[in-house]
Formats: sequence, structure tokens, C-alpha cells
Amino acid sequence: MKSGLLQSRDKIAIVEVTGVITESSEVIEEIHQYLADDGVKAIILRVDSPGGRVGPSQEIYREIVKAKVKKKIITSMGSVAASGGYYVACASDLIVANPGTITGSIGVIMEFSNFEELLKKIGVKGVVIKSGEHKDIGSPFREMTPEEKMIMQDTLDNVHQQFIRAVAKGRNLDLAKVIPIADGRIFTGEQAKQLGLVDKMGNLQDAIDEASKLVGIQGKFQVVQPRKRMSLWKFLMKEMVSVFIEALNKKGFELNYRLAPPSVY
Repeated sequence: MKSGLLQSRDKIAIVEVTGVITESSEVIEEIHQYLADDGVKAIILRVDSPGGRVGPSQEIYREIVKAKVKKKIITSMGSVAASGGYYVACASDLIVANPGTITGSIGVIMEFSNFEELLKKIGVKGVVIKSGEHKDIGSPFREMTPEEKMIMQDTLDNVHQQFIRAVAKGRNLDLAKVIPIADGRIFTGEQAKQLGLVDKMGNLQDAIDEASKLVGIQGKFQVVQPRKRMSLWKFLMKEMVSVFIEALNKKGFELNYRLAPPSVY
């Protein structure tokens, strides 16, 4: 597989969406890079992700929708393309999955931790000073009130509806067909195809072959990926941002399009 943006024959570019989706800038930058290259005839979105944050998933989805105006976007699903991973995939022109790919998980999750009883046992009391009634909603120092739970549920339901509409639009499906399967359950690639969430069965090479057919490439072509180089400054900044985000996440206040991990007993 060739690397770099070569200027000779027709090319098919691969953009990877791997791991938990925490930010969108790198994926969007790569898409823009390939849109600007006239030699690139199609873009393969290689998704191997359990999903992640709502905002970045929606940003990537939006960018794929805009990119489709200029070039064909084909998704190749790896081991997992669930929740936010499926969210970004469903914006593409064609989805190719392995029969055993784990996908679907169309839902939203928000998790909180409550340490109230633990703090009582060790003699520690949390003190919160706030200027609004619901400013400390989700606080680990106390139980949420029924009203607060309703507020959070309304928020999740709204984001869930956004997900459902995105799938219906991206896959050209009626909402009535998406709603019954948008309850967070997972599907194999084979099951997803039967439900209209996936177009074809196949691996990455099959997706590349499909892309070449869609854009009418005759003869040989190059498969390219950008060389990923990270300066020391960019690496340090990324680490600083990761630490900051992790600190926020410890508060338990985060909306996610992601596959929930199984409980460990």
C-alpha cells in the first residue's frame, strides 16, 4: 500500500476512524486533503471504532455529507463500527462490512458516579456553592432528584432522536424502520445488511474494489494514506488536552455515542 499523496495515476484514499472518537480535527483534515487532490477519485472511510463523543461524531458525519458532493465516500467496517462509529459510517455512499463486524448500537449513554454513601463512611462531606438550581446536576456528592433525572432523560432523548434522523437520512430509510432498531442493541454485519444498515459484505480490499467500480477507474490505481507525522509540540498539546478531558470525564458529565462496555462482576 503506497503512502503519501502521489501525483501520477488515479488514486483511492483511505481515512481511518479508529478507537474511541474523542475529536474530529484529524479525520476532517485528511478528508479535506484528499478532496483537494484531483488524482483521488474516491475516499475509503475505514471505521474500527466503538464510537465516542457526540460532538466529534456529528462533525465527522457532517463533513462526509459535504464531501460526497465532490467525491464518492465508501465505508469499510473493521471489527467494530458501533454507535458513533456507525453514526459517521452511515453518512457515506456505500457501507461494506464483514459478516462478523459488530455494528449498530444506535443510542446515547451518559454515566454518573455517586460517592455519597462512601464519603459518609469515611467522614468526608462534599460542599457545593451554586448560582442555579440545577447547576450541580450529576454531582457525585448526592442523588439526583426525580426532576433532574427527567431533565437529563429529555436531553438524552433529544440527542438520540438526532442519531435516528441521521441514520434515516444517511441510509435513505423511513424513520419508522429505524426507530424499532435504535434501542442501543448491537448487530453483526450480516444482520445489519438484512436491516438496511449495511450495503455489502466484504473486507477492506472489497471496499476498495467497490470504490474503483463506482468511480469508473480503468486499469491500475494507487491506494494511498497520508503519512502521519506528529511534531513534539503537537504531541505535548494532544497529551495536555487528553489529561484535561479525562479530568472532566471523572465528573461523569458526558454524552456519548458509544458501545457500553460489559459490566464486570
